[in-house]
Amino acid sequence: MSQANTGWSSPRIVGEWRKLGIDVAKSTVEKYRVRPSKPPSPTWKTFLKNHVRDLVAIDFFVVPTVRFKLLFMLVVLAHHRRKVVHFNVTEHPTALWTAQQIIEAFPWDRAPQYLLRDRDGIYGAQFQRRVKSMGIEEVLTAPRSPWQNAFVERVIGSIRRDCLDHVILLNERHLKRILTRYFDYCHHWRTHLSLGMDSPESRLVQLPELGKVVRFPEVGGLNHHYERLAA
Repeated sequence: MSQANTGWSSPRIVGEWRKLGIDVAKSTVEKYRVRPSKPPSPTWKTFLKNHVRDLVAIDFFVVPTVRFKLLFMLVVLAHHRRKVVHFNVTEHPTALWTAQQIIEAFPWDRAPQYLLRDRDGIYGAQFQRRVKSMGIEEVLTAPRSPWQNAFVERVIGSIRRDCLDHVILLNERHLKRILTRYFDYCHHWRTHLSLGMDSPESRLVQLPELGKVVRFPEVGGLNHHYERLAA
C-alpha cells in the first residue's frame, strides 16, 4: 500500500487498513512502510493530464518554398481537443512578433492558464513580459526534450506528412491558404485516436439508414472526408 501511494502517511495507511477490517498498529506501519528518497512530485505525464483543459502548446517549424526561401511557422495548439487555435507565418520571427500571435490567439480575456513551450531564444524578454501580463504561466520543457511537448510535435509531423510533403509552396500567402484549408479539414473531419476516434469538432455517427457513403475531396484532393447522404 505504501509503494502504491508514496504520499500517504502512516496514520492514513492505518485508517485504510481499518476500513478493510484489519487492525494494525501505527508502529508496525512505521517499521515496514516504504519511504521515498525525496519528496514526491507529480510526473510530467500527470501534469499534462491534470491540466489538459487549461494548457496550450506552441512551437515553430521551418517550411521551404520553391525558391528555397525559408518560412517560419508558429502553431498554437489547445491540448484538450487537439485543436490548432492559431497559426501564422513569417520570414523573420522575433519575440515581439511571437508575443503578438499569442494575443491574437486568445483575445477578450480567453487566455489559458498554462503555456507549454521549449527554451528557444525566440521567446525572449518581450515575449515573456507580454505573456505574463495576460496572466499566463509558462511551462518550459527540459533542454533537448521535444517529447515533453509531444502533442504539438505530433501535429507538426501530421502537417508535414498529410499536407506539406505533397505540395510545392510558392510563397507565404500560398502556405497560409493551404494550411487554412488543411486545419479546417483536421478540425471538422480528421479523427484522432486520443479523442476516441472523434475529430476536434465532434462529429455525429451517421448510421446506414441515412443513405450511401459519399466521398468529398479536401485540401485540393490531398485528403477526403466521408458522409452519408440520402439518394
